[in-house]
Amino acid sequence: MRPAVTVRGLEKAYGPRRVLRGLDLEVRRGEIFALLGANGAGKTTALECIEGLRRCDAGEISVDGRLGVQLQSGALPGHLRAMEAVRLFALWNGTAPDGAMLAELGVDRLGKRPYAAMSAGQKRRLHLALALLRRPDVLVLDEPTAGLDVEGRSALHGCIRRLRDRGCTVLLSSHDAAEVERLCDRLAVLRDGRAVFCGTPAELAARSPRTVAVRTADGWIRRETGDVGGALLALLEDARRRGAAVLDVEVGRGALEHSLLELLEEGTE
Repeated sequence: MRPAVTVRGLEKAYGPRRVLRGLDLEVRRGEIFALLGANGAGKTTALECIEGLRRCDAGEISVDGRLGVQLQSGALPGHLRAMEAVRLFALWNGTAPDGAMLAELGVDRLGKRPYAAMSAGQKRRLHLALALLRRPDVLVLDEPTAGLDVEGRSALHGCIRRLRDRGCTVLLSSHDAAEVERLCDRLAVLRDGRAVFCGTPAELAARSPRTVAVRTADGWIRRETGDVGGALLALLEDARRRGAAVLDVEVGRGALEHSLLELLEEGTE
């Protein structure tokens, strides 16, 4: 199946500062794909090039289908009401507002509240509704949950998952490793303008050591290891030799955030 988004050899510099250095990405249809990286890694620049908002210096970008965009920092006139914005954007895009989508995002319940009086979460949901008016095949979200409280983040995550389940491809950037682990199917880690890792959250987490623990009457004995089976057998054998009854066994998975920090720190040595 043809990828939804393909990026090959993307280069971008701002004066003498090279932000993208031959970035390669491939986003599959119907997945939630995240760009992770430190500030200045090139996440927003890469998204802006894909969106067509910024011209790249070299490379190729292919987006298969209609594109919807939610910018990292967008704003509307303070006096504009939610449904006024919806009708205006629908007119620009030559589409009719989708009542079910507006209800799902809660935009229809904002009533006559002006944009300036909306909470951060309400503004984010309105921006997402405006991005969805074109009924995009590919939705690009730059830091979609920045500034939201726990309830707002959870609601927006649910909307993004439902879009994915309906066949929409979602490409987003984030600083939050925990968010990406819960939400995304695959991710790429950007460092110095290149993708230094691409795979599933579980594959990234597996790069860091896992913890194996055995509990006896004397308490827990823990080991960090890359060989879960070998470490567990060694702990069980040690308990057997001591004549200690094993009361519990625990195997912890690798930490995605730990693996991410290790990848990013490799570029600072």
